Amino acid sequence: MDSARTATTMTASAVVLGIALGLGGCAVGTGGSATQDDTDYDSSAALTGKLTVMGFGASDEVATSRLDPTKEELGSDVDVDVELIEGDLDIQQFLSSVASGQPPELLYANRDQIGSLAARGALLPLDACIAGEGIDTGQYRDTAIAQVTFGDEIYGIPEFNGIQITMANGDLLDATGLTLDDVNGSDPAAVTAASAALAKPDANPPVIGYDSKLPEFLPLWAKANGADLISEDGRTAELDDPAVVDALEWAVGIYDAQGGFSSVKAVRDSADFFGSGNQFATNALGAMPMEQWYLNVLNDVSPDAPLVFDTVRDRQGQPLAYASGSAWAIPAGSENTAAACRWARVMTSVDAWQAAADARLAARQDEGKPFTGILTANVEADEAIRAMVTSGGEPWDSGVTAMYEANDHTFSLPANPADAEFKSVWQDAVNRVLNGQQEPQEALGQAQDEAQKALDKAWATLDGE
Repeated sequence: MDSARTATTMTASAVVLGIALGLGGCAVGTGGSATQDDTDYDSSAALTGKLTVMGFGASDEVATSRLDPTKEELGSDVDVDVELIEGDLDIQQFLSSVASGQPPELLYANRDQIGSLAARGALLPLDACIAGEGIDTGQYRDTAIAQVTFGDEIYGIPEFNGIQITMANGDLLDATGLTLDDVNGSDPAAVTAASAALAKPDANPPVIGYDSKLPEFLPLWAKANGADLISEDGRTAELDDPAVVDALEWAVGIYDAQGGFSSVKAVRDSADFFGSGNQFATNALGAMPMEQWYLNVLNDVSPDAPLVFDTVRDRQGQPLAYASGSAWAIPAGSENTAAACRWARVMTSVDAWQAAADARLAARQDEGKPFTGILTANVEADEAIRAMVTSGGEPWDSGVTAMYEANDHTFSLPANPADAEFKSVWQDAVNRVLNGQQEPQEALGQAQDEAQKALDKAWATLDGE
């Protein structure tokens, strides 16, 4: 999130805070609409009314294959009028809708947004929904559930899961006598040396040795170094932990040795990232950690690129990934919580994910390409989908193996009432270092003060202090 958007979001949040806090914990509903009583969430009950969904776009077969049976179970052809609001989630628009008493009936949001929205009273706790619809929360990944749990109550039903794996150009590694072990993160000194061997910043075109993917992957490098950015209870910032400072110094040093972040970013931005002229196909990048969805992009546009894959690994050589993803939540003031809860259950069920996998598999077969799987926050669904993966030969089979291995070794940042501001603070600190404005120790020291003040203020408001 850029600083301008963060500022806008936080302003809107402040406006709605006083109003929304009064909504949390209240049973909301008018007319014949459901409230939060357990009896209103009945998985066998007929549903009626309107269901407006904000933040969700049914843009591909994975979405539409789950959308159709979900609408059918809602009885949307006859009883429930489903409306999808176009476009990505606009937090300011959502908070304004809650403050005005006209929210959507259902919200599709990033899991790292759930904590602050719940703290502001903009979301309803889902304990009654989970019980009434018989949702088995044990089927979801622990890290995903943790991200949507605030104050011992669950405020979201997790959907997709996003992780990172190591992607590298095998030809460039071979030419310099390197292996994946040199660039998978298990040995920071080895990565630094490998990047120096691979990098050709003065060549035409230039070559990036290693891209440490700052600012967004600071939590990954800190965790690999044995540190967290925030305490497990979400109350204490740990941005100035020596291990976090060390991780940032290392990751920034990767760029400094290649002429600085601006030089690396210029090469990165010049690549045809989503096309056949991507940085791996053109030998413009040695290695980087990247989200798993890029595996499919590369297989589509440059199937013959000399790629090799591994997980990202911590200092003990164990797989590691920073999990993120989406979730379904019910806004405070929703006038059809029963239909919203039903939707969340069905869309994240094993059967729905099976339908999505069937649709994606058929599409890939029509294209003559391998099906590399779909990562969800549902462990049972992941196991079923993995059994459907088709071989694409090497290196793609190794990439899929790394993807699923990483998905079993994830961590996430805990939900907290200032999560949007907290994220902005540490990313701004990293950007100041990348832009040469501050050194890592100074930047993270400043960020520590800013983040702790934001956390203390948010928790004090929530605790009624």
